[in-house]
Order: sequence, then C-alpha cells, then structure tokens
Amino acid sequence: MVYNILLIEDDEFTAGLIKDFLEEYNFKVDIATTVTSAISNIKFGKYSIILLDINIPDFNGFEVLSFLNKNKINIPVIVASAYSDKNTKLQAFKLGAVDYMIKPIDPEELEARIWVHIKNISTFVEKIEKKVFQLFNGMILFQEKSLKLTKTEFEILKYLIENKNSVVKRDELLKCLSSIIQSDRSLDYHIKNIRIKIGDNGANPRYLITEYGIGYKLNF
Repeated sequence: MVYNILLIEDDEFTAGLIKDFLEEYNFKVDIATTVTSAISNIKFGKYSIILLDINIPDFNGFEVLSFLNKNKINIPVIVASAYSDKNTKLQAFKLGAVDYMIKPIDPEELEARIWVHIKNISTFVEKIEKKVFQLFNGMILFQEKSLKLTKTEFEILKYLIENKNSVVKRDELLKCLSSIIQSDRSLDYHIKNIRIKIGDNGANPRYLITEYGIGYKLNF
C-alpha cells in the first residue's frame, strides 16, 4: 500500500531530499511551498500524514493547523521546524500537531516517526463502528468505506454529519452552501444522489430523513 504525504516546505533542496528518501519507502510525497497551495492540496487530495514547516513565505505554518481544526480534518501533522523554543512547540501541540522535530531532520528518524503515526491511524480506523458516518482524512466513511462523492455532495453530507440527529432546515443548507448549490431543485438532486450512494431507500430512508416542509435529518 502506498501512503500519501503532504510536505509543506519552502526550501526546495530540503523538500527534494525528504521526498526522494521517503519515496524509497513506499510513500508518495506531494510538495507545497506555500500555505495557500498546501490548503488547496488538502482540500482536493487525500493524505495520511502532513509534514509541516513553520516558517513559510506567504503565511505562518500554524495557519495550516488552524485550517484543519476549523474544518475538522483529521490528518496527523508532524511539525519539522528550525524553531526549538518551548513556546513554539507548545503552540504546535495545542493546535493539534502529533509530533515535533527540530531541523536539521534525520530522514531515518522521520520515516520511523511517520510509521508510528500511520499505525495509530490504522488502529483508529479499525475501531470505527459499521454503519456510522465518519469524517476522516478529508473523506467521509460509511460502513468503513470511503464514499465517492462530488464536491457538492461531500459538503452537503459533511454539514449533515456535523449536525447529526438534528433537523437541518432547507433554507439553512441553501444559505450555508450558496456558493455551490444554486436552487431548491439542485439541492433535491444532490440529496437523491447521496441516498443512492449510501443505499438509502428514498421512500423509506434509514439514515437521510426528509422532514417534509422543514429540511433533513441524518440519523446514526
């Protein structure tokens, strides 16, 4: 199995060395040299681990951790930084980093630490109950399998998961997702497709319930 890693590092020489080393050990490494490009990669890619430098040209690297927290994306982040002071380390851990390494990085030690966190991910996934929706690594899992969703379907289902067992009004969905849902008819179309992908009977749904005249409720 190939594991995908996002390396956020503006020093192209250092990034190239790490990428070449890790790809010898069955990893696929994408490099982002700015926070802006890193966030774009996270939105549209699927990663097992993020390696994060703090000193990035466009924004502070901590912005990546803040973005992950805000969007409830559970990707382990290993910070690799030249900053060795206690306050920087504490800030990284408070924002959700799982590990912190001080540059210069020993590639063999980095590889060993990556495997530790990948094993932790595997243990976590094994504990996910069947027939439960789960936001994980920028994906939506259903019955322990990743759902193949369009971007719009993903955002709708993600919003419903975050408000599980509560009725979400149609107007609320349309307002919150107005940039990608243009009309009531469009929302109906995407809800129908989501039901098909989770095997829900439209006439008698088990998970995605329509509260007629009000909105939708995701039960699990």
